[in-house]
Amino acid sequence: MPAAAVEYGRRMDDGEFAALVERHRAELRVHCYRMLGSFQEAEDLVQEVFLRAWRGRAGFQGRSSARAWLYRIATNVCLDVLRSRAPRLLPYQAGSPSGAGAASWLQPFPDHLREPVAARSEEPEAAAVARETMELAFLAAIQQLPARQRAAVILHDVLGWPARQTAEALDGTVASVNSALQRARATLRDHLPPGRTEWAPTAPPSDDDRRLVRRYMSAVERGDLVQLAELLAADVRATMPPYPEWFSDRESLLDALARSWDPGSAEYVGAMRMLDVPVNGQLGVAGYVRAVAGQPYLPFAIGVLRIEDGRIAELTAFHEPALFPAFLLPPSLDR
Repeated sequence: MPAAAVEYGRRMDDGEFAALVERHRAELRVHCYRMLGSFQEAEDLVQEVFLRAWRGRAGFQGRSSARAWLYRIATNVCLDVLRSRAPRLLPYQAGSPSGAGAASWLQPFPDHLREPVAARSEEPEAAAVARETMELAFLAAIQQLPARQRAAVILHDVLGWPARQTAEALDGTVASVNSALQRARATLRDHLPPGRTEWAPTAPPSDDDRRLVRRYMSAVERGDLVQLAELLAADVRATMPPYPEWFSDRESLLDALARSWDPGSAEYVGAMRMLDVPVNGQLGVAGYVRAVAGQPYLPFAIGVLRIEDGRIAELTAFHEPALFPAFLLPPSLDR
């Protein structure tokens, strides 16, 4: 390492260093989220990345390598975490519809924090981020990979890093990275929907899709099972982390909802109100519930909808009230 580069890193003051790393905060949060499948962990680990970067700033080789340097630190911070815990999943990955085994569940990610990364003249590799995807299908699939394979796929196939740069970030060889990528891609083909093995975003939601979501929100608020049945695919898959049970068809889902929407049932949840909110680059909704008339509606779940052929093919409702502030959602609704 050139002596001048080491000296440059050492002489940065707190303000200069903060400005240097802060512009990468959003993309590093996304990177940690992809690696870990947890928004809350990603938030915490970005701070750990910056702390490690500050402590190791003498090794920073100049402004042109800032992004790659921080990604390398972030990747290793995530790998340290993954050595001590199981991957995060969705309930359908952990067991049968009647009740999955105990597991840690994937979390949703707020779209407003997924800021686009513009290419800079000193960091041309940043342009590759435009190809990213944050769809739940990809996040769920990639959690099936061993940690180093996961890192290799994210750095090489998602971010577009060359094999040599990926190998440097993982302290490996080009041959080991290529081998890891080959094994990882084979695993992903088994877990991704047909035709979705390319790391590229799908088309933006259509006007018809948005209208369907509005009809879904209205049906939920009115507790209208007949209307909801018209919107669901026959083989709709529905999950609600952290509850392990999930549903693999319209009839079983409607049967469960009939009980939870019936005020006379022991399983009654309460009256619902809905807001639309983009989640993981997909159409999403925020559900609020009121168990007692006259009280405000309180945060209940953040839902992500996948639509195919004019029907809801998958519904993932994350029962994560604590995440509502991160999505800039109100703490309650009065109506």
